[in-house]
Amino acid sequence: MEITVLKNNGEESGRKINLSDNVFGVEPNDHAIYLDVKQFLANQRQGTHQSKERGQISGSTRKIKKQKGTGTARAGSIKSPVFRGGGRVFGPKPRNYGFKLNKKTKILARKSALSYKVKEDKMVVLEDFSFDAPKTKSYLAFLHNLTLSDKKTLLVLAENDKNITLSGRNIKNAKVVTADTLNTYDVLNADSLLLSEKSVEKLENLLNK
Repeated sequence: MEITVLKNNGEESGRKINLSDNVFGVEPNDHAIYLDVKQFLANQRQGTHQSKERGQISGSTRKIKKQKGTGTARAGSIKSPVFRGGGRVFGPKPRNYGFKLNKKTKILARKSALSYKVKEDKMVVLEDFSFDAPKTKSYLAFLHNLTLSDKKTLLVLAENDKNITLSGRNIKNAKVVTADTLNTYDVLNADSLLLSEKSVEKLENLLNK
């Protein structure tokens, strides 16, 4: 599979790059994508929520009314869950929401997400580039040249480039990652996926193991 390589000013470079069908041309597996995205979102949860049960509530332990003769239900403690200010029944406790997912499933999910982007014509391969200095204006101009100013973009680099990363950090709908930290959620969440030439090679090496 071939795709045209663009310059960072939006012009065609006159070259094409071959994409591996084992990475960018697989039959997408929606269930693998679902599991990988579910795990990613679960790992973002802090799980520090907690409510107090009746044994943790501050208050008197005296019996609040006599057992019989009141015409209402018997009650032994003001901390009972049936009273306002009482403890909560089966409330949330601190927990870890993460779960195990096989490496092969995660790799299949990333391949599927990348293949979806290629099928939908929402992936762009760029010549390797850098900025002279970290400037948000430079990154905005870069997006404008690619006519992606109003799109949610994900730029994937082979290695971390401080100037590019800092330039795009303050832009709301722009994200910059490296190939080895790419995840399924970010790929699907972006309207346009931008790959540098070297990152394509690195992704193929990582996902073809």
